[in-house]
Order: sequence, then C-alpha cells, then structure tokens
Amino acid sequence: METVEDVTRMRLVGGNLALDFINTRTGPAAGPPDDDLLTGYPALIAWGVHAGALTRAEAARLRRLSRDDPGRADTTFARALSTRDDLDEVFRSLAAGGSPTAPALARLRDHEADALAHARLQPGNPFAWTWREDHTLARPLRPVVHAAVQLLTTAALDRIKGCEGCSFIFNDESKNRSRRWCSMDDCGTTEKIRRYVAARRTRARQ
Repeated sequence: METVEDVTRMRLVGGNLALDFINTRTGPAAGPPDDDLLTGYPALIAWGVHAGALTRAEAARLRRLSRDDPGRADTTFARALSTRDDLDEVFRSLAAGGSPTAPALARLRDHEADALAHARLQPGNPFAWTWREDHTLARPLRPVVHAAVQLLTTAALDRIKGCEGCSFIFNDESKNRSRRWCSMDDCGTTEKIRRYVAARRTRARQ
C-alpha cells in the first residue's frame, strides 16, 4: 500500500497539473493500471502540496477539516477519483489521436463550472484565477480541472502524448515535437538499455 511519503516522491513530468493528476495512477504503456498513489484524502492533500496546487497552510487547514468530517472527506476523495477518470478519458483519447466522448467533456465542463464558482480573479498582468479563499474539502480539485480546461482550450492538442514506456501522459513542449518518453531518466533510459541488450544478442548470434 502506498503512503503519503510515496506521493511526495512522484515524478511531475506531465507539463500540466491535470496531466500530473492523471499520472497518479500508474502502469504499463498498454494494459490496465497496476498502482495508485492516491489511497485516501490525506494522500490527495499531500499530492496537492507536492504538485504546487496547495500551500502548506491550506493543506494543514484541509487536514483539520477532514478530521472533523471524515465522511465528507471520503465522499470528496471518491469525487476526486471520479474526476481523474474523466480527465483520463479525455486526455488519453487525445494522446491516441482520437476524440473524447461528449459525456466526458460535459462532466469536465460541470467540474470547471463548480471550480470557478469558488474562485476569484487575482489582479496582475495578466489577471489569474485563484482559490486561496476556498476553505472546502474539494479545494485540491479546483486548480486541477481548471488546468485541464486551460490545456484543452489554449494548447496544441497534438502535443498531448502518451509515454511509450509507461502509462504517463505528458504535454510535449519540445521544439520539434519529438518527445517519446515521460522522462529520459526513467522510461527513456530503460528503453535504450533494452535496445542495447537486444542489439548485443543479435550480434552475438551472427
């Protein structure tokens, strides 16, 4: 079973908060997930801090709220997993060159409407949405769904890709759009080693 400490060691390689949220569930490039870093509401809070979606002060407040109302915390966590399913469906479809289903997009629209209902505009250049005054247990989800909508409405969707070595999804920000791995330090290196070993075996048989 994963722990909160495992969450804080997660690699943030998606290039977008929503994609990193999807990547909390891991597995091979093909096939069902085989591991999940989000095991409960405390892990959700820990991930929010790790990913930059929550401040430590906000996290402490949310922990107190969850201890005071564990039933609502469990309900909110179940909603977080459902939201992750919706985001996974939308972005994994795009990464595969397809189109998300209308129901999944409708649910994402509803998630975003709920998020913005708890947001305020922070003056700046440019102005930005902020959730710093949102003291509800759903607070960790607000910036995640907003990041998803921002990516869908402002980014080049053909840059959304799936890692060739694992189940991670990422936004390819390379100049020539040639990125194939979530990280060269992990899946990229593993694939290079695999190819090197295979080439040596081929040469040995010749």
